[in-house]
Amino acid sequence: MRIPVGRPDGARARQFAAHPRGRAVAAVAAGALPVLAFPEPSLWWFAYVALVPWMLLVRSAPTGRRAAVEGWLGGLGFMIAVHHWLIPSLHVFIVLIAALLGLLWAPWGWLVWSLLSGAPSPVRAAAALAAVPSGWLMIELARSWEGLGGPWGLLGASQWEVPPALRLASVGGVWLVSLLVLAVNTAVTVLIAVPKARTAAVGGGVICALTTTAVWIWLPQPEQTGRARIAVVQPGVVDGIDSVERRFARSEELTRQLAGQDVDLVVWGESSVGADLRERPDLAARIAVLSRAVGAEVLVNVDARSKDGEGRSGIFKSSVLVGPQGPTGDRYDKMRLVPFGEYVPARGLLGWATSVGKAAGEDRLRGTRPVVMVLPGTGTGGLRIGPLVCFESAFPDMSRRLTRDGAQLLVAQSATSSFQGSWAPEQHASLAALRAAESGRPVVHATLTGVSAVYGPDGSRVGGLLGTDSSTAAVYDVPLARDTTLYVRFGDWPVYGALAVLAALCAAEGARTLRRPAPGLAAPPVHTAHESAAHHAH
Repeated sequence: MRIPVGRPDGARARQFAAHPRGRAVAAVAAGALPVLAFPEPSLWWFAYVALVPWMLLVRSAPTGRRAAVEGWLGGLGFMIAVHHWLIPSLHVFIVLIAALLGLLWAPWGWLVWSLLSGAPSPVRAAAALAAVPSGWLMIELARSWEGLGGPWGLLGASQWEVPPALRLASVGGVWLVSLLVLAVNTAVTVLIAVPKARTAAVGGGVICALTTTAVWIWLPQPEQTGRARIAVVQPGVVDGIDSVERRFARSEELTRQLAGQDVDLVVWGESSVGADLRERPDLAARIAVLSRAVGAEVLVNVDARSKDGEGRSGIFKSSVLVGPQGPTGDRYDKMRLVPFGEYVPARGLLGWATSVGKAAGEDRLRGTRPVVMVLPGTGTGGLRIGPLVCFESAFPDMSRRLTRDGAQLLVAQSATSSFQGSWAPEQHASLAALRAAESGRPVVHATLTGVSAVYGPDGSRVGGLLGTDSSTAAVYDVPLARDTTLYVRFGDWPVYGALAVLAALCAAEGARTLRRPAPGLAAPPVHTAHESAAHHAH
């Protein structure tokens, strides 16, 4: 592409932006913008306008095909930005993964273009206010499948510290919050680009504001039924030779400091124990001594080769409850594994990823069912805890299932030590706020190296964070609740609503197409008297 010499800088920029290559670069950059709404920047307010540049670009595409391409390129930029902390582990492989997952945004780009390109009518612009967010939600639903990387970077999750948004999450989960964020972005886009549809855009914005306000004002907050004293043990970064044993020793040291603090449960992070406790009774005995010293059970996480209750042998990540007499028998095996980090999907085809990054050399085995543990020694009314392991806290359905099964406290054991210094630890900890608000249950997010955090049943933070530079133990007074949120009761109803919107749009477009006359059935030309006379003269 040649840019004539001597043109003003503004003209050069406009020419570059109009060129397909310039538009491609702009699409990738625009798709990356929403990452600023997530931790660590946490510019939550930016989420409501972050998609506007991308949508304005797509609607100006010359064809629907080009709009789909720019949707794909923006999706590529979004995926790389949201998962940029994986680059040291996956290297160039992350570009391939992002390019494949970015294809999910191609239909969305075409949808934006089909509804908002040119000079759409107010009716069509109003339809976009419902259909464009619904289309985006289908993308979030698709990529929430574990095999596609799981629900990391859902736009609704950027609102983890906004109380009205958390209240919305208790009604329709993170899905409803994502719909709100997308609806506002779409309304702003219409306000900017479609002057004759500004009334519809303003009306859509008012509906969003009134709905959020009504939920915030009238929806009752979870009713507290008591409190539990939960201790989180975070040993901090321990590297080098014998790091597993030295980390265990540091966790022991910190746990002993909890003696006399009247705690109900002590939680260690993910992979806090590096050997099967049935094969290492000495380790089990050491933890039992700690349990007697502090007067509470200790929930550890075992990352080791072992056998599960069905006799399968392999590497499991298991939450194991240990009491004064040793392991209580309560064990939960992680069900949803991190692609490439804990297993390689289609290893026969993608196994080469282990040679270019830090992909799992051996696939871990997954558990088969969720488990609710009852703290022993407290009878049938004892505290019921629902364990999750690491990346499972990103899945709304897992915490919902545990809540429906009777869990009073959700505990997520995590380790993000491979990503110290990145945005990943803060992003991971923020997900616990969404899970708490959705389920109406407090969530303890306990890590080896930070960030550890605790959130109450309404998603508000309890106590302080344990940052990535901390090696400590902290006790939290955690409020308990018994109410059932609308999300726990009715589940992912916003997803079904979005599907209904898209189905209605397809039906309307189909009906409009059928009403158009076919090109081959055009009426025959009408001849005038003058034309007929001339014809006979010849």
